[in-house]
Amino acid sequence: MQKINDFLLVIDSYIGGGPWFVYLLLFTGMFFTLYLWFPQIRYFRHSIRVVTGRYDRSTDVGDTSHFQALTTALSGTVGTGNIAGVALAIHLGGPAALFWMLITGMFGMTLKLVEVTISHKYREIDSEGRIAGGPMYYMKKRLNITLPNKKVLNVGAWMGVFFAGATILSSIGTGNMPQINSISNAIYATFGIPHIVVGGVLAVLLAFVILGGIKRIAQVTSRLVPAMAFIYILGALAVLLYNYDNIIPSVVSIFSGVFTGTAATGGFLGASIAYAFNRGVNRGLFSNEAGQGSAPIAHSAARAHEPVSEGIVALLEPFIDTICICTLTGLVLLSSGVWHDKVHNDFQRADMHIVAEYFDESDQADVERLFRFLDGRQPVQAFSGSLDVVDGRIVQKQEREITLVHSRSVAEDVTVTVEGVPYTGSLPVINGNIQEIGPTVRLSGRSLIHSAPLTAEAYNRSFFGGFGQYIVSIGLLLFAFSTAISWSYYGDRAVTFLAGSKYVVYYRIVYVLLFFIAAFTDTTIIWTLSYITIAFMTIPNLIGLLLLHKEIKATIKEYWVTFKEEHPGEKTPE
Repeated sequence: MQKINDFLLVIDSYIGGGPWFVYLLLFTGMFFTLYLWFPQIRYFRHSIRVVTGRYDRSTDVGDTSHFQALTTALSGTVGTGNIAGVALAIHLGGPAALFWMLITGMFGMTLKLVEVTISHKYREIDSEGRIAGGPMYYMKKRLNITLPNKKVLNVGAWMGVFFAGATILSSIGTGNMPQINSISNAIYATFGIPHIVVGGVLAVLLAFVILGGIKRIAQVTSRLVPAMAFIYILGALAVLLYNYDNIIPSVVSIFSGVFTGTAATGGFLGASIAYAFNRGVNRGLFSNEAGQGSAPIAHSAARAHEPVSEGIVALLEPFIDTICICTLTGLVLLSSGVWHDKVHNDFQRADMHIVAEYFDESDQADVERLFRFLDGRQPVQAFSGSLDVVDGRIVQKQEREITLVHSRSVAEDVTVTVEGVPYTGSLPVINGNIQEIGPTVRLSGRSLIHSAPLTAEAYNRSFFGGFGQYIVSIGLLLFAFSTAISWSYYGDRAVTFLAGSKYVVYYRIVYVLLFFIAAFTDTTIIWTLSYITIAFMTIPNLIGLLLLHKEIKATIKEYWVTFKEEHPGEKTPE
């Protein structure tokens, strides 16, 4: 597993984890924000009016209402990114990572507007009479190149094929596997229900919903999204009220480390500016999916007589998802202090590394060296050999010669068990990674934690006490399950684009099977896979949007001209 994760991390370091990807995303958002003169602010009030159905017509074509399209798209974005993703971003980049998530959300509002507008404009009706839309359709129709000799290069068609293929991969790596993985981990940690049982039950429910198509999906999400958001937000406000004296210092910490990085505090060993920036933007994109091209697929099904009104509805998504819900989660994590506190937990192999040197956290020089190692700037020799274990404890002499790093922190009070019994014997270690010895070896102890368990721990530090984790578990269950439902539709439409609607049933079968399997697969590998698949969708979509910037602006301008003619008494931002 470690080798697979390392391989995926190398790929991600050149694509989604590379600085150029982050710059491309932010540049595109900034460009359209200035090019359209801050539409996320000027059109905000109008978007609320549109989503309520105030301007709907009985002759509008589509499968869902504006509100249903919004909640379907929101159910695809409001998920593990808001609970586990924010926790992972702060775990990696410190409080400053939340700042970059918010910046991504602000620009993301504009990106949602433009990508949904142009995609809705070129949607089609498939062989079964259902709406089919998404970035692959505008790419196919508008991005081909006509040479002087009138020969057409099918560049756009191939971009559409690549995007559709990436959508299928991303539906698995983003909308499917991380969702059930986070659910099963949270339910196991909270209720002790085995991962395989959780995966099996939810896989059956998932199959029931997605076999009904977009209309059943829209019906489920339009009820599920408001309910789950209310429960989660109410719980978050209760945690903030309990830790009210830490709210202002938490807000200060978000902004104070933006240009300096975050210094070591508690078990947190520090984070550089670059790491906070990269992980904050990356997790921000994972949270709201702005620029990724997924939301336009859901919005293409909305009933509308022109495309811009649906684009204006879509700009509400990053506001609700990132600016509201992610900010609440971030403040909960920071005000409760859990982000830098070590807690007892079971160690995951992909998060664990043993180095052949002892690091003392009370020694500032050791902390700085270990931080540079985790930041990738200073190598430290990995341990290879055998660890001697007696009654579940690594012998004291060896403990003073090595450091077990887990979740980017120095692990303490480490216990080794086999099938719940303290282990006595030797543990072979190669290049810092513990090798299997037959029975499953489990290591546990005190270290930092991340993702959903970190958010659950934060909710425990409130009026709820130990019951706080139940709110996170239930919220995560609802959030992540609805995300998996929506992403099945995205992959469904991508398969239709590539091969036709008759092959969709095979995709759905594979989707449900992988959903089940991911319930008991290593978390870290799944998150790493999600980084890669996000980039594969986002890059061609951003390029397409930039190439069509003039048409997008002209389409929006035409909308306001027509709107003023049809609603002369309405005040407009144009």
